[in-house]
Amino acid sequence: MEHTLVLNATYEPINIISWKRALNLLCQGKVEVLAEYDREIRSISFTIKLPSVLRLLKYVKIRKRHQRVKFCRANIYARDHNTCQYCGKKYSTEDLTFDHVEPIVKGGGKTWENIVTCCFECNHRKGGRTPEEAGMKLIRRPREPEWVPTMLHITIGFRTAPQAWRDYFYWNVELESET
Repeated sequence: MEHTLVLNATYEPINIISWKRALNLLCQGKVEVLAEYDREIRSISFTIKLPSVLRLLKYVKIRKRHQRVKFCRANIYARDHNTCQYCGKKYSTEDLTFDHVEPIVKGGGKTWENIVTCCFECNHRKGGRTPEEAGMKLIRRPREPEWVPTMLHITIGFRTAPQAWRDYFYWNVELESET
């Protein structure tokens, strides 16, 4: 049976739910229907088309614990746009590493504020020194990202996604290309 894409009041995708849950939200008056499937659900007294896309009428704030960006290599690269934070050149992920701005031996930790994306050449040049000691400058000071890479991580095949959903996909929805 079909699933329904749920959008926040701001039109951001936040969930995929079953058609039963979608009808429940609709009957409670919590959502508006933006798109429907051709399929219908029939009862003795009424017929209703299955909703494909729903939008919440009231904005739902995503709790702070869901908004923390996971500290991992991929998100460090994403924060720094796959760019060496010393020379400013853009690289593929295979040609990047990360660098502790304040080396661990000098008290630096594994935190958002102390790790940057770095090419191998600049990492080797900097070595176990601070950027000042190595005569290097950071393009920008590292900090924890304010963006949320995945408020909800939805992975679906692009060909299998209903056409009505595609207008609402943003950067926080991962589309797999199917060949």
